[in-house]
Amino acid sequence: MAQEQRGKVYEGVLQQLKSYIEEHRLKPGDKLPSERELSEQLNVGRSSIREAFRAMELLGLIETRRGEGTYMRAYRPYHMVELLSNFLLNESRTKSELMTAKQMIEKEVLLLLNGSLARQDMSALKSIISGHSNTQRHQKVFEYLFSLCDQPLLLSMWQFISGFTHTFHDVSYSDEWYEELVSVMEEEEDTMKIIRLFQ
Repeated sequence: MAQEQRGKVYEGVLQQLKSYIEEHRLKPGDKLPSERELSEQLNVGRSSIREAFRAMELLGLIETRRGEGTYMRAYRPYHMVELLSNFLLNESRTKSELMTAKQMIEKEVLLLLNGSLARQDMSALKSIISGHSNTQRHQKVFEYLFSLCDQPLLLSMWQFISGFTHTFHDVSYSDEWYEELVSVMEEEEDTMKIIRLFQ
């Protein structure tokens, strides 16, 4: 599906969800229709509904409870419709912009921690790297690093952007990249080596 068409599908799904929430006066804790029900109502594929739900969940608007369904957490229509349909899901430039933003935040957390990790921190980092592969490894590595630097806002931004990045990019790094990451983090502060990791 072309990017423009895809954006229109998202926008239609999100607008319909907005209308449903307002018409039924849903509040936090209330249940939303299932993917199947919304797919039939909107005449769009269930995958489009699923991705719209994922976008809303990343924004903290809904939560998915395994085996139960999808429930309201908060409702901010401006964020849901305007932010998603007019920016995050708009135009091909979004792909590169999301990746750039993700890497900027990852660089920042490395700069914050560079030269300050204790021996046990480095040991835990190496265990995470050796215990996971591909996209999951990258996610786990940076979740751990964020937990060490106590930057909840940066973490939320990174999680939000990462969720959309994986929709457009097959994000993976080589074993050598992680070896270099460990090497950089074991050394004293070196801003340029961190920056080169993402070039």
